[in-house]
Amino acid sequence: MKTIVMCIGNRDGGDDAVGPYIADVLKKEKLDGIKVIDAGTAPENFTSKVKEYKPEELVIIDAVDMGLDPGEIRIVPKEKIGVMTISTHGIPLPVLINYLEQYIEKIFLIGIQPKILNGKMTDTIRKNAEKTIKIIKEEQLESIKTLN
Repeated sequence: MKTIVMCIGNRDGGDDAVGPYIADVLKKEKLDGIKVIDAGTAPENFTSKVKEYKPEELVIIDAVDMGLDPGEIRIVPKEKIGVMTISTHGIPLPVLINYLEQYIEKIFLIGIQPKILNGKMTDTIRKNAEKTIKIIKEEQLESIKTLN
């Protein structure tokens, strides 16, 4: 297994649904070398699956309040994660990532700036979710700006 894409978010949480939305689309694609996990709001429940697949890289996708315009997409460096307001899940992402780093060499967090965290996902976020899906399918993670 080359890559696992772990999508995090709350389907009923407005733009926080971006992770599950991306998971749904990617699962339909059935991409070679890519396993997609819809981790919902409990990514910690999927650590054993991640370890079982032994991927070369793990790509985590989540709605992240980075103080940017809604829909902005960034790779969030590990050192920035602790200061970000991230999603609605139970375990802090730094704890999850620190644990999984024991098993996976490359871990990337793709953050998508939400606009709202209730109701339905906004069109802006859906549009940028489609952009993120294209980047993953084309294996172009390096084209995503890193959060400064």
